[in-house]
Amino acid sequence: MQIVMKHLLTGKSIHFQVALRCISTQSTRFSRLAEVGKLETPKIQGKYDTGQLFLHRVFGYRGVVLFPWLARVYDRDIPNTQAAPIKTEADPSAETPSGNVSKEVKGTTHTFYQVLIDSRDCPFIRAQTEAVTFLGNQDSSRSLYAIPGLDYVAHEDILPYSSGEKAPLHHELFDKFLTYQPERDPPFEAQDTLIAWQKKNHPWLELSDVHKETTEGVRVTVIPFYMGCRETPAASVYWWRYCIRLENLGELSVQLRERHWRIFSLSGTLETVRGRGVVGQEPVLSPRLPAFQYSSHVSLQAPSGHMWGTFRLEREDGHTFDCRIPPFSLESKPDDGGSVPPEENV
Repeated sequence: MQIVMKHLLTGKSIHFQVALRCISTQSTRFSRLAEVGKLETPKIQGKYDTGQLFLHRVFGYRGVVLFPWLARVYDRDIPNTQAAPIKTEADPSAETPSGNVSKEVKGTTHTFYQVLIDSRDCPFIRAQTEAVTFLGNQDSSRSLYAIPGLDYVAHEDILPYSSGEKAPLHHELFDKFLTYQPERDPPFEAQDTLIAWQKKNHPWLELSDVHKETTEGVRVTVIPFYMGCRETPAASVYWWRYCIRLENLGELSVQLRERHWRIFSLSGTLETVRGRGVVGQEPVLSPRLPAFQYSSHVSLQAPSGHMWGTFRLEREDGHTFDCRIPPFSLESKPDDGGSVPPEENV
């Protein structure tokens, strides 16, 4: 039984309560709590530095910031007049033959972070902790590699804290990526291996677009990632990973029952996918545990396309409804052979 947290020693009371609730409610099996450090005041402006320890506001796990990404966020709940026009997104839900748009959605820039998750917390969080995958290029098979305990976190989900430990986070890459420097704040500095790893794998790690939409109090957030192209004798196959977070903003519990996807390829094909649940689960989103996050993959025989769909949800009062998955583009990038297996990269 892993002990997670007892008391945060400093910080405003509201932040203390949020952090303690997030950690302590992940599993009813927790029998006691252990101290992790001193809570700091979250930053309203500016960015967190490499080496910053934090608690995830929603999922409650301990983590450390590796480096930031500047993403474009397309939120369909915000009127266009309130957002700066960065680019126009196609809305394939119109299902026009060419996939052209019938609704204009504009974006705003927002900071996300590449982070490591403490391996001690992985069994207790409602999010996949082996979600970051990419295609290696060291052999002709272009095998799929997974990096465990890597996540992307929005700025507002960071609850920063400090610790007096030299190795406060348990992750196999922590000592390879960061070194303890007590005179710094935060006291962990990027090693050359982290800088080289970020530069080498930038095309496959980069977070560029985030899509959000809320239906009847359930918010869906989608982040797509291009993984690379695998050559076959018959055709080139382009792969993407997409991370989806569902969050219940209401007071009644809801359960995800079905998924319905529409996948449009630039080659002109339109595929429909239906199934029970997601990743073999039918998660319940309750006021106590409101969020669930997972990742999946999709491939096209074309360098671009887009996806959209719905989740069929059932409320505890028996009401069922379709929760919209915001349309998102699948765009490839130049394949410069940048990705390598993680064990050879660090």
